[in-house]
Amino acid sequence: MDKKRQFNRRQLLVFASSSIFFNPLMVFADDGMPDIYVVKNAECGCCDSWVQILSDTGFNVSTENRSRDSLTKFKIEFGIPKSMMSCHTAKIQDYFIEGHVPAKDIKRLITERHDALGLAVPGMPYGSPGMGSESDRESYNVFIIKKDGSSEIFEHYSKAGLLV
Repeated sequence: MDKKRQFNRRQLLVFASSSIFFNPLMVFADDGMPDIYVVKNAECGCCDSWVQILSDTGFNVSTENRSRDSLTKFKIEFGIPKSMMSCHTAKIQDYFIEGHVPAKDIKRLITERHDALGLAVPGMPYGSPGMGSESDRESYNVFIIKKDGSSEIFEHYSKAGLLV
């Protein structure tokens, strides 16, 4: 006897909801890394260097140039605390990435799925990705910004040449 599989309403709902649940994992299926959208000022060479580093590490990067005022407005609308602002802002999945955050920290954030708004490297510390030689880097912190606006250290990078 030839039985054709028919789905009832409950089975379709279960299938649909599981598709929604597993959809975030689908962004990795194409070529391993999700899309990252970077908003920056066209005149900032260090932003271009950071974008190139992300591309070189496998991210699918798209960029948009904005004026300084428009970029600041974008940061405020995204909920980035003023004390955490830097020169460029990126969006990846549901997170923001502010400033010269290393690619490995972005990968960790999206893999571990932290309950947060995003990551930030405030200012432009020398030796952070896109900001000069890592072998001469100054120490800096990558902060995770929580949904209540508070922050804590996500990763610390010591000054180059010092053993920690």
